[in-house]
Amino acid sequence: MSDSSWTRVPAATGPDLVPGLLRSLDPLLRRWLPRQRWFAGKGLPIGEFRLAAATELVPPGGRLGPLGLLHVLVDVEQPGRPPDCYQLLLGAHPLLPSALVRAALGPAVGGPYDGLTLYDAPHDPRMAAILLERLKLPGRSGTLRFTTEPTADFPPGLTPRVSTAEQSNTSVVYGDRYILKLFRRVSPGSNPDLELSLALARAGSRRVAEPVAWFEALDGDADAPDGGEASAGGREPTTLGVLQRFLPGSSDGWALALARVAEDGDFRAEAAALGRATAEVHRALASALPVHRLDGGALERMAAAMTRRLEETAAEVPAVRPHTGALRAAYDDLAKLGAGGSAGGAVVAQRIHGDLHLGQALRGPDGEWVLIDFEGEPARPLAERRRPAPPVQDVAGMLRSFDYAAHHSGNGPWAARHRAAFCSGYADVAGTDPREHPVLIRAFETDKAVYEARYEARHRPAWLPIPLSALARLAASPSSSPLSASDSEECSP
Repeated sequence: MSDSSWTRVPAATGPDLVPGLLRSLDPLLRRWLPRQRWFAGKGLPIGEFRLAAATELVPPGGRLGPLGLLHVLVDVEQPGRPPDCYQLLLGAHPLLPSALVRAALGPAVGGPYDGLTLYDAPHDPRMAAILLERLKLPGRSGTLRFTTEPTADFPPGLTPRVSTAEQSNTSVVYGDRYILKLFRRVSPGSNPDLELSLALARAGSRRVAEPVAWFEALDGDADAPDGGEASAGGREPTTLGVLQRFLPGSSDGWALALARVAEDGDFRAEAAALGRATAEVHRALASALPVHRLDGGALERMAAAMTRRLEETAAEVPAVRPHTGALRAAYDDLAKLGAGGSAGGAVVAQRIHGDLHLGQALRGPDGEWVLIDFEGEPARPLAERRRPAPPVQDVAGMLRSFDYAAHHSGNGPWAARHRAAFCSGYADVAGTDPREHPVLIRAFETDKAVYEARYEARHRPAWLPIPLSALARLAASPSSSPLSASDSEECSP
């Protein structure tokens, strides 16, 4: 869900822009938004729109002649869910070229863009180039603030193109040097993808595509000095887009794993290297950002939240219900780690990736792994995604991903070998093997599989057997006795 809360439309957008803008956008957005992959409220009627912010980056009649570029934040109200805020970059054109017809919202009727056709500007190389030019220059445009790292280098000829990869945001690639991720569904506050990538890059980590520029929305007085706080209340700026180093010639781990599992090929060396890379990222984050030791109460609350998610999923997905009793025991064991208030201190919480799987890792031509997309699970509230968690949560996510790759081709033994290789590689760097913490592994892998069951039931029913198979295995796997790395070929308990 979104927790959007902007106080008002900024006055700095100009006296003639805001009046009539929302009325002219309303019918266009009602048709266009539900067709976008990143729109979260599919299948629900749209109630009202509320204009949260609007800034003309290039006004029509300016340096581009009749063309314009408008930045909009709009709240969308739908029944049964809190309002979601979406970021729109709209181009305005008197006669839209045929190459951009598929990106069109439609002609504006009334309002400040009357007679112009509005379209999704990232798909227009000319508008995408203008956005890059703006990112090169730190400072303010209305309530938008642009920031550039001092070490950023922008060679000429960075031709833009929209990425065709399936994702919940929109990405624009500039030549072979940079990629700009535009967050579509936004919440007030710093997005972990910027926050964590920046912390890793400044710590010297080679396992991250370092940010070189970004832009944010400031909530408050549009006339405040550049670089000032967002509002009198001290609310953090809202991350809207991040420009990062592009990794040409890289392949994502999911595609590589599927190719290998289809031929029963050996991917263990790559899996072990990915385990080492993951442990390096965890170690760098622990050095750059605060680390906490969880007390018994924290572990009990964590287990209770997992139990609630299990019960909600079982109510929605009947096939989960036969396993709920045994799966609940995994969470009971987690809660017992903190019994008496002493054992819980051995469990640390720190900033982690939060949504780690094979598709979030890129293997470069040099064979090195880089982790991407640190924003966490987009469906979860921003505050939850920024909360420190045990690093084993990321490990469990990757174990589930190997399981997905194997089941996709019906090759269960392949998953066991490669889950083990990942854990061994992780242990090489971390100094502790995840298999030595079976209670944690089982609880977090169960929680992830429960999430997957609910997701697949809603969106990809044909894939539902994959998490259901994992839940059956986890329900039959007691976590009361520790496992060593040599006790099992698998990483799971």
